[in-house]
Amino acid sequence: MMETMEQLKGQLERLPSQERAELAHFLLCSLEQEVDADADAAWEAELARRVAEIQSGKVVGTPAAQVFAELRAQFS
Repeated sequence: MMETMEQLKGQLERLPSQERAELAHFLLCSLEQEVDADADAAWEAELARRVAEIQSGKVVGTPAAQVFAELRAQFS
């Protein structure tokens, strides 16, 4: 399998950049179609936990404007 993949890589790198970009997009989209039900359930539980913490007052959020200002200051 590795030999076949290496042969494909050699052929594909000779494609024009636009065609390589289209192929890359196709491959990335094909990965997104693979759904991990366990991961989805874990994210749902995590989101529910975070919402409950915010609604109960246990956690206080930071305004987006403040977060972006801090990031700009840090990375400017």
